[in-house]
Amino acid sequence: MSDFVFDRGAEAASEAPQKRRATLGSDDAEEIFASIDPKILGRFADYLKPHRTFAIGALVAVLISAATAIAVPFMIGQAVNAAVGGGDGDRLDVIILIFAGVVVLNAGAFFLEQWMSARLAQRVIFDVRRSMFSHFQDISLSFMDKTHVGRIMARLQGDVNALQEFLESTTGAVGDLVLLIGITVVLLTMDLQLGLLTLTVIPALIAIRAVWLPFSKKTFREARDASSTANSALAENINGIRTVQESRREAINFELYEEKARENLNAQNNSAAMTQVMVPTVDVLTGLAMAIVIVVGGNAVLGGRLEVGVMVAFIFYVQRFFDPVRMLSMQYTVMQRAMAAGHRIFEVLDVPITIRDKPGALPLQDIEPTVEFRNVTFGYDPARPVLHDVSFTVKPREVVALVGPTGSGKTSIIALTHRFYEVDQGQVLVGGHDVRDVTLESLGRNIAMVLQEPFLFSGTIAENIRYNTAHATFEDIVAAAKAVAAHDFIMRLPEGYDTQLGQRGRNISLGQRQLISFARALVADPQILILDEATANIDSFTELAIQKALKVLFAGRTSIVIAHRLATIRDADKIIVLQQGRILEQGPHEVLMGNGGLYSRLYTSAHASFDDAQVAETGDAEFATRT
Repeated sequence: MSDFVFDRGAEAASEAPQKRRATLGSDDAEEIFASIDPKILGRFADYLKPHRTFAIGALVAVLISAATAIAVPFMIGQAVNAAVGGGDGDRLDVIILIFAGVVVLNAGAFFLEQWMSARLAQRVIFDVRRSMFSHFQDISLSFMDKTHVGRIMARLQGDVNALQEFLESTTGAVGDLVLLIGITVVLLTMDLQLGLLTLTVIPALIAIRAVWLPFSKKTFREARDASSTANSALAENINGIRTVQESRREAINFELYEEKARENLNAQNNSAAMTQVMVPTVDVLTGLAMAIVIVVGGNAVLGGRLEVGVMVAFIFYVQRFFDPVRMLSMQYTVMQRAMAAGHRIFEVLDVPITIRDKPGALPLQDIEPTVEFRNVTFGYDPARPVLHDVSFTVKPREVVALVGPTGSGKTSIIALTHRFYEVDQGQVLVGGHDVRDVTLESLGRNIAMVLQEPFLFSGTIAENIRYNTAHATFEDIVAAAKAVAAHDFIMRLPEGYDTQLGQRGRNISLGQRQLISFARALVADPQILILDEATANIDSFTELAIQKALKVLFAGRTSIVIAHRLATIRDADKIIVLQQGRILEQGPHEVLMGNGGLYSRLYTSAHASFDDAQVAETGDAEFATRT
């Protein structure tokens, strides 16, 4: 099942014991181990192909490193035999020189393998991250609406790191496997009987690992889940720190976080204990194998059947034998995590891009800036439409206001205009062209949006105003800021337009951030401008300046404005009144006031916005029902 499905069953919730739980972070767990999947390995191989030189180089280096590591104990044994024999001294000198050369070659090959493996892993991970980022840039908003951002970040960070760990250690695992096979062959070649006796500990190791593995998987999974939950709780609390301090929840949240942190502590302790279990186990088996060599090999030496140098080599080989066994055990776990991470990474990369240029799409250029909806029906869930057979036309350089209660479909209309979503039925036309027939790049170049919650990026104020148009000069930036009454407050900042903005621009006020977003839209010089509740977070004094700036912004442009404040939309050329996804009435302010419809009733009421009126009408209806 996809990790992007997060709804947990009601039955599970009802059956869970009723214990007090922390209300911070997400407890959703996900699989962190998976068996070898040839399809996943094949897709990994596609990322390795551009870097085959590094892959081959690392493989050759690790084979040389393993071969020389196998040769070292053998050379020591030969040196011992030469020294004990007391015969040809030149032979001992030659062996020592060869031994020194083998050691130097081993060190060089090991360094080269580590360096090339790290470079290979970094390059592959760079390509994977670039692919994921590029894909996320194009994924439709309908997918993002249904996906937890924390899970997406886990793909971009945690899963990619698991893959990097696997790639960095893969060539080492190949070397360990070659070393293990090589030592086994050498042991059996040097003395078959002693070699077979030494290897009798292997079945015991396999049996112990078979028992250990299921428990370790469960423990490691619990540690991963506990860590993820604790980190999620911490991030959630930091992101909501204003609300926490406003409601004075510090003590309660500390208690709730401590619960998750303690669960994480216990899980990590259990994980560490389970990891360390294998260390003394391998040490005991190593000691047992060493005892076999000393007892059996010692008797063979005393009986004259075995050379001293062979026994010394056996001891060194036994010491080295279990190192690759231990490393391969760890690598197997790393590989399982990488398979699970790879499955989730490619699950992301396989998410279809539903909003894309169709073959032969035309760029919008030299068009009349019109917007037209023809019998549009749309729903974020097709089974529950939020717009029903909506039709209207925005003429060139006309200012149209969309008004209506929350949930009436206003934001959906502007999202469809920019083709953030596809309509279920009907057509959306910009400049007389169906938005599905034009390129997304040209559509974005002709339409600018200012949202209720302005998003500013880390960087200077000038860079944020220039965000849509890299070619804008500093004079263009200043002119746009002056037009929307942002220049004065910018100049009062310590570094003016070079002032660095913090995360999401939180080192300036919300109203100031909105003014900068106005300047960003103005400097882009779009033909069509969309304002989605753009004045909702601006105080009344600033709004007076904004109303003047909007006249400059609207001049010569087709504009669609969403506003809840009725006072901000009465000067529009046309007002479209929406309710429950349908158009109730449309026309200029004076015409709608004369019609005596919903707009007229709400405008003449004491309410400042449609939302206030909606709440009041709902309350009156409930009161009438009860009485």
